Amino acid sequence: MKRLNPKYIRIAAFILIPLLLILLIGGYIAYSKREALLQKAISKAKAKARRDYNLDVKIGSAHFTGSSTVAFSDISIVPENRDSLLNIKSLVVSVKLLPLIVGDIKLADVSLQDGFINLTSVKGVKNFDFLFKKKKDTTATHDKVDLADLADHLVNEVLYKIPDNLHLNNFSISFRDDSTRLKLLAKTALIKDGNLTSTIDVDNGAATWHIAGKMHPSDKDIDVKLYADGKKVELPIIQKKFRLVLNFDTISTKLTKVEHSGGETKIYGSWAVHNLLINHPGISSGNIVFPDASIDANVFVGSNYVSIDSSSLIHIKKLTARPFIKYTLNPVKIYELKLNTGWLNASDIFDSFPSGMFDALDGIQVAGKLNYALNFYMDSSKPDDLQFDSRLSKDNFRIVKYGKTDLTKLNSSFVYTPYEKGKPMSPHLIGPENPEFTPLEQISPNLRNAVMTAEDPSFYTNHGFVEEALRKSLVTDFKTKKFKRGGSGISMQLVKNAFLSREKTLARKIEEILIVWIIENNRVMTKNRMLEVYFNIIEWGRGIYGISEASHYYFGKSPAELTLGESIYLASIVPYPKGGLYAFQPDGTLRPGLHGYFNLIGKLMAQKGYTARDTNAYGFYGVRLRESLRRAIAPVDTATADSLMKQSDDNEVMPVLEDPVKKPSFFQRLFGKKDTTAKKAEEQEKIKEKTAKEKLKEQIEALKQEYKLKIDNIDTTGKTRKDIRQEKRRLRKEQDDKEDELKQKANL
Repeated sequence: MKRLNPKYIRIAAFILIPLLLILLIGGYIAYSKREALLQKAISKAKAKARRDYNLDVKIGSAHFTGSSTVAFSDISIVPENRDSLLNIKSLVVSVKLLPLIVGDIKLADVSLQDGFINLTSVKGVKNFDFLFKKKKDTTATHDKVDLADLADHLVNEVLYKIPDNLHLNNFSISFRDDSTRLKLLAKTALIKDGNLTSTIDVDNGAATWHIAGKMHPSDKDIDVKLYADGKKVELPIIQKKFRLVLNFDTISTKLTKVEHSGGETKIYGSWAVHNLLINHPGISSGNIVFPDASIDANVFVGSNYVSIDSSSLIHIKKLTARPFIKYTLNPVKIYELKLNTGWLNASDIFDSFPSGMFDALDGIQVAGKLNYALNFYMDSSKPDDLQFDSRLSKDNFRIVKYGKTDLTKLNSSFVYTPYEKGKPMSPHLIGPENPEFTPLEQISPNLRNAVMTAEDPSFYTNHGFVEEALRKSLVTDFKTKKFKRGGSGISMQLVKNAFLSREKTLARKIEEILIVWIIENNRVMTKNRMLEVYFNIIEWGRGIYGISEASHYYFGKSPAELTLGESIYLASIVPYPKGGLYAFQPDGTLRPGLHGYFNLIGKLMAQKGYTARDTNAYGFYGVRLRESLRRAIAPVDTATADSLMKQSDDNEVMPVLEDPVKKPSFFQRLFGKKDTTAKKAEEQEKIKEKTAKEKLKEQIEALKQEYKLKIDNIDTTGKTRKDIRQEKRRLRKEQDDKEDELKQKANL
């Protein structure tokens, strides 16, 4: 081994010895002045809290009890003009010296006695709203935040504030608003040698919770679980505020590793829950129970994105799937979602369905293998280019035995009971034993073709789903920021009516999709039979079910006699059956706003050879409501009629129907009834006499509706995305030209 040159040793000694002396002298001065430095730091903290957050911070006493240990007593924080936020009787904190030298504060030991956090939100006034106020920074340069650095900083800050050793007694947290209260009292919490134990009293003895497990924050190694004594963990406050029932036996969380390199922060962890129960009106009408569910989630955070990496794994009983979720924030928001199960035993998948989620499929037995894959990608700046691919592949999949619901029941006569707002209506026998039942061959081809053109153009060739329709639905819902377009084809509508309730829940929608897939991919029914049952059970108006009732109700004729115009009208009311009568004017003619719809559906039918081309709006002017119904329709303006025509099951509107003859009251007969006939006639005349501006507005609105339907129903067969975009641009330009033409004519 080569000896060091004595010359270099002397040079190092000359450098290090003075530095060591400086550190010792500085340490001695800091140690001797530490009380003054502590009080100065406390004063600065109080001033900052007052200046930036309007908080009155008081500390009874604060002093060092060791080289790195500070003892506080009688701490209080009170927001200005708000309820008291925090009170602590005694707090002793020790920090690690080595990290402190480089500017990091890591807690070594914490002892807290008799603490209280009080959160209130009464009549809109919160005592914690300062947490959501952004501090003004005049030096800000508006540089974009690097999310990877921010995530790494936040993780470290949180972990550094978890002490290696903790001794806590009687620390409570309470929340109170106008209608709910919650109180959690940590009787004890102890971290010792990396082991966490705690006992928490909930709402003065209503329940007792425990948090226990491993806690090594410095090593970024955490494995803890939450459970309750003799009952489930639940919070009634969640049910009161969000109508959500949520409880479980145990929930565990694990953090195994955090890495920061290459401009990315990687957080490796897992979460698991046992006997999770969920009940929310938007999810399901009853309880959904997950016996065992977990996710090994690897969260990757980049400079401008947050993602759950595809190396993550979801477990639900015997079902496993690999998810990939990515949300990119800038320069534009991008949403990505992928899910793949790989080939799994079909019986394992069906056995893994949470109990209470798919009521109609309860007890079904299947065989074979299934593989589900989902790919979703949307650039928020170009929503029309959304990518959506969802498919369930099968290998020798078959139904061994039906469970609660026999999906083959529609192949023979059966009793159908419609529901309105959860209440059963009069049952209908669907079969030749019922004189109202109409076989498919006795339904006018005009109606069959019009409804298929409007609702499901590829009904006879698809497998229950029209992927392009679902994709357009997602685009429309994103643009309007609400669930506006459903995307359900005839098969899905049939399943919804025949097997499921009308409740609009997530579970019912998923169940609907799954039943359609089973029926279509196992040849449970022929397409003709599906269409026949569909026409005989769907709603066509208030209390009008089946095409026989509908054709006689509106037009006084049988389904076989329906004209092209009458058929297109009936197709138009399928999405909004309760608004059917409002499409008509008091004289029995159709409202002008439907003119564009007739032209569109008629042209689409003509393109497929279902009818001859027509320049007279495909029977629009020949449609007449049955005369006995005309007298009951009150005159309303176009905007009101459009609104009423599109009323859904969830938005019942009082009908605009009035009695043809209204008898005078007792007082009118006694004192003489005022003649209002002339006045009513004058009012009706005013309604009929629209100004040129109102007519123009109506024409333009009809034109917009016509071209919206054209754009939404572009035939994408054999076309590239570029071809589709060009076709949309051409249609929009054509619409603009026609609008300009209408405006010019109005000005002549």
